[in-house]
Amino acid sequence: MLTVEIKMYRTRKKFLAAAAIFAVACGGGGGEGGSDTTPVDTTPPPQTTADPAQITAAMVARGNDIFHGRAANGICYTCHGMNGIGGPGGLGPNLTDDQWLNTDGSYGGIIETIRTGVAQPVEAPAPMPPMGGLALSDEDLRAVAAYEYSLSHPEVPQPAP
Repeated sequence: MLTVEIKMYRTRKKFLAAAAIFAVACGGGGGEGGSDTTPVDTTPPPQTTADPAQITAAMVARGNDIFHGRAANGICYTCHGMNGIGGPGGLGPNLTDDQWLNTDGSYGGIIETIRTGVAQPVEAPAPMPPMGGLALSDEDLRAVAAYEYSLSHPEVPQPAP
């Protein structure tokens, strides 16, 4: 049986690892201190034309795996929560309702938001880096967007359980 000290050490180690992931994934850890005075372009990005009818159950399954860290080193869940309802402390917004804060909620809008990131979120305390800080292929980008779109659109084809 492990001693209490070893259990506490392991718990602290896990907590610090999770905090580091949150900081990196959600845009924290910003450099030398002080504030960045670089002006930020607040013009919304042009919306990608993407037909939600092209979303397949296989895309949603791949996107689910990326979102939850089972593929492509995805870490979306660290800010948006395991169920997509928003992360701890409001790090990332709820993706399951019909209120979209940083896009219009269309499939194309979600693709562009993931692609370009969110420099100045409407409600979240930290920006989202482009592609969530990942190097996603266009196919994986569209898959994770399909999964996120499916969270608030029950008509989207779902993978078999």
